[in-house]
Amino acid sequence: MKGVILAGGLGTRLYPLTHATSKQLLPIYDKPMIYYPIQTLVRAGVDDIMVVTGGPHAGDFIRVLRNGRQFGVRHLEYTYQENPEGGLAQGLGLCEEFVNGESVAFILGDNTTDAEIRPAVERFTGGAMVFLKHVPDPERFGCPVFSTEDPLRIERIEEKPAYPGSRYAVTGLYLYDAQVFEHIRAITPSGRGQLEITDVNNAYLRSGNLAWEELDGFWSDAGTFESLYGANKYWAEKSRTED
Repeated sequence: MKGVILAGGLGTRLYPLTHATSKQLLPIYDKPMIYYPIQTLVRAGVDDIMVVTGGPHAGDFIRVLRNGRQFGVRHLEYTYQENPEGGLAQGLGLCEEFVNGESVAFILGDNTTDAEIRPAVERFTGGAMVFLKHVPDPERFGCPVFSTEDPLRIERIEEKPAYPGSRYAVTGLYLYDAQVFEHIRAITPSGRGQLEITDVNNAYLRSGNLAWEELDGFWSDAGTFESLYGANKYWAEKSRTED
């Protein structure tokens, strides 16, 4: 399985911090933010990774990550998303040649988690898998709506709904088979002008090929000042208890 980390975007919700650097290079306690998704993939046995960069600070990633060997990455590549507001699915779509017909673990560069996904990676045989987490603000994320007849079956996923159908977020961590690139080519830009990963997930759902698991452990994005602070607080406290 290949790994793809999306670290593009302009991070406008974190201005003025992101005037000077990429959001994914901001510190989470004692590490740059992007260290965390790399470590999540490596712990899961995924060590062939592509980082999708974008915006004016893309070159900074090479200075910070170099060839990735310090993280246990066997092979690290970079690609550039020319339109940093083109959407998550657009960013993943740039990696088709790198993935080369294999399955892919796709994770957003502003996500931090201590959940272990290796068992899910080892069980994965095809289709798509999304990881859910109960959150206080599901309206900020893709949000699953469950069947009234079967509470374990997702009927649809809504992107940033004003009135969430559940208290769960679809976290920025996904497993896909190589069919994902066909789904990306089939979707059209949303009202935000983006190729939404939620539309890709719903395509898998309609074909009966979407599974889900709830992450067991801490998970947070770091895309707002509140979530950036919360992630820093968690990892600082976790580090102190482990010392």
